[in-house]
Amino acid sequence: MSRSPAELQSLLASQPLAALGTVHGGEPFVSMVPFALLREPHNCRIIIHVSTLAKHTQQMLDNPRVSLMVMAEASPSVSAQATPRVTIQGTSNRLDSASEDYAKAKAAYLARFADSDYLFDFSDFSLFAISPDSARWVAGFAQAKTLSREVLCAQLQI
Repeated sequence: MSRSPAELQSLLASQPLAALGTVHGGEPFVSMVPFALLREPHNCRIIIHVSTLAKHTQQMLDNPRVSLMVMAEASPSVSAQATPRVTIQGTSNRLDSASEDYAKAKAAYLARFADSDYLFDFSDFSLFAISPDSARWVAGFAQAKTLSREVLCAQLQI
């Protein structure tokens, strides 16, 4: 695969929205969520800030296994099959608002979405951290690679 880790970082930095896959009654359910990356030494997590009014929030509480897909914008110069994208498999965890993890996650989220600060005043919103288990990085047509958690996090540290 000829694409560099910087291209994966660029994709995640340039696209603020992800498709979040959860499980609802044993069936897949996909929704849209804004996300931010929390980079820590030898670790990485995806941070989402969601309302309990949203179905995906209850679904994550019932079954923390999730999938998150981020795609590059469609371009007339790139075929649909060659559109760069990454799908991350992981486990979601609701963060306790009194924890140090919560403070770090909130800072990462607000660094990306400063205009959403007011949502932290709503009692029905919670921060979730998604810890990746693996990722499938498709850098272009016939350029796909499965990344372990360790490799994904290392590539996002660069």
